[in-house]
Amino acid sequence: MEPWKRTMWILWFGVLFCSSSYTMSVPFLPLFLFDLGVPESSVNLWAGIVHSSAFLVGAVMAPLWGMLADKYGKRKMVIRAGLSLAIIYALIAFVQTPWQLVGVRMLHGFVGGFVPASMSIVASVAPKEKLGWSLGMMQAGTMTGGILGPLFGGLLAEAFGLRRSFVVAAFIILAATVAVIVWVREGKADTSEGAAAGKKKEKPITYRMAFRNRALMSMLLLLVIVQLSINMIQPLITLHIAKLQGGLQGAELSAGFVLSLIGIAGILASPVWGRLGEKKGFYRILVVCLLCAGSIISMQFFVQQLWLFAIVQFIFGLFMAGIAPIVNTLVVQSTDEQFRGRSFGLTTSANQFGAMLGPLIGGLLGLALGIHWIFVATGMIMAAAGVSVWIKRRHEMGKTKTAYRA
Repeated sequence: MEPWKRTMWILWFGVLFCSSSYTMSVPFLPLFLFDLGVPESSVNLWAGIVHSSAFLVGAVMAPLWGMLADKYGKRKMVIRAGLSLAIIYALIAFVQTPWQLVGVRMLHGFVGGFVPASMSIVASVAPKEKLGWSLGMMQAGTMTGGILGPLFGGLLAEAFGLRRSFVVAAFIILAATVAVIVWVREGKADTSEGAAAGKKKEKPITYRMAFRNRALMSMLLLLVIVQLSINMIQPLITLHIAKLQGGLQGAELSAGFVLSLIGIAGILASPVWGRLGEKKGFYRILVVCLLCAGSIISMQFFVQQLWLFAIVQFIFGLFMAGIAPIVNTLVVQSTDEQFRGRSFGLTTSANQFGAMLGPLIGGLLGLALGIHWIFVATGMIMAAAGVSVWIKRRHEMGKTKTAYRA
């Protein structure tokens, strides 16, 4: 295997485990909160707060870690983040109160940076003709890890118990970090364009300049909306599945399996959507995926059987699979190469900001309306995002045609 491919696959597994660590606790979070003394009347709200706390801090810190990776080395940032996450994740096994759990989850978000630094390493070692594919694979690994996390969490909870499963998860993240230490080397800057680079020594692109990039800002906002939509449901899914199957017994494993169906669908469908995007146009496929995903998740309002719930989740995952890779491609296309590393920090920040807001909104709606209406709200948000992208794209195409005629 070529060295750059080996590096990419090691980091692919690393980001998969790192991303899954953020969502591993989702299937049994309400049950863990019961163990910490939270009453049933407020467990939905607490589940939203705990699940969101890591994403709140992570959303703020991701651009900073991206900047430090550019300055001090991306490999160092990956190792720092991996070792820190292993220690902090193990600490969750020893918490005794809901507020302690919130505090540890906030530390969890603070020490992040594994994913954007890993993306930057892959961008630096991959050949130019393979850059789009390799970054698409890394993005798929990140999203798949976030969605498969509940399955890992459910299996670990079933095998080791609630608390010990966090220690096992810490060892998994540590093993991924050791693999980076042993096998991954950071790519060197391409010096083949020496004279051109010297000529091109313009002002470095700053975050302030990037925020004026409308195409980039639109894609970041879309990532926030998509992550918000997905995560509105997750903290409440275990109790909903328990009702569908008629009891709490084995609910964490059932929830992990059902949520993981979206990830399995993503693995199957992502390459198909990528090829369709290249042939039919990325914006067109993005609109189709958003509209179809929104329509399908709304159908859960009518579902009363667990097997049918699982099938609808899988079909939802098939359309969700096209959104993140296409958005990632459009972000790369709309940013300058010298800002590429920090653009990954911004996309990570957008993902985590959406993942932070989603559980809070879902928890509040769960108290007020019930989970069936949350499915409808999620579907409406995603469909509205699809219509918005379609209208904006038509407006841009109209302006381009007018300018061309002039």
